[in-house]
Amino acid sequence: MKFSIMISEGPYTHQASDSAYLFTKAALEKGHEIFRVFFYHDGVNNGTRLTTPPQDDRNIVNRWSELAQAHKLDLVVCVAAAQRRGIVDPEEAKRNSKDADNIAPGFHISGLGQLIEAGIQADRLVVFGD
Repeated sequence: MKFSIMISEGPYTHQASDSAYLFTKAALEKGHEIFRVFFYHDGVNNGTRLTTPPQDDRNIVNRWSELAQAHKLDLVVCVAAAQRRGIVDPEEAKRNSKDADNIAPGFHISGLGQLIEAGIQADRLVVFGD
């Protein structure tokens, strides 16, 4: 089965990101395909490389980056939600006259069209968060 995943909650404020990560990892281990993981609303906070949890806590951002690298996952951060929350990639930083970017490895910024395509291309769109 081909899944797309949408996450709309932040990594340390709600269980949604952990649940989505564990679901995605389990689906891949069972041989399913993940078409895209789309981060929306506060879920875009999963894509900032500046997250630095305590050493004894899980690093959800790194988990997503490592899973994306291992399985060539398409991790998409919604551009409008990201801009509102101060998350920018090098192109958005330049376009908006910012002096730095903070997008985590494996993530990229794009628009809602990517979510629509994810819903069309997948057999199931699984939503985590409100």
